[in-house]
Amino acid sequence: MGELDVKVVDRVTEEQQKGFGLNRKADVRVEESNVLVLQNNTLQAIEVEVNFKEPKPLKASSTENKKYISFTLRNNSLKSIPLIIPTVMNPNLSPMSNSGVTLKIGQKIYFKKGWKKYLLLEVDESIEEDSKLDVAQLLKERKEELGI
Repeated sequence: MGELDVKVVDRVTEEQQKGFGLNRKADVRVEESNVLVLQNNTLQAIEVEVNFKEPKPLKASSTENKKYISFTLRNNSLKSIPLIIPTVMNPNLSPMSNSGVTLKIGQKIYFKKGWKKYLLLEVDESIEEDSKLDVAQLLKERKEELGI
């Protein structure tokens, strides 16, 4: 399957709220005030399956464990960066692109080197709401830490 751009766009302002390159399966949350836009970047037809789910209401007793942070994964490099975000999506960050995400505290983000996957980062309170993370720089630093 070729790559597909997935974007969530505000219905009124038409500003992109979040987005990423997709070449596999992903769960995307689209708020009522937004619209989902899928763009085929290839010259061939791509088959897409879309399933709609009603959001699960948060339980009042567990709101502390369910805290989410919205931020942007920025790829400042000239190469695609494939990531693994278990139970959420496996985005392929295109060169010089932004991908908006809303992830739960404790969510892990991995990268692959060869056949092995490594932890890139774990979402925690140190990530500020609406901040931009330079994934290429994080990846470089993490590879140096791991000696790969």
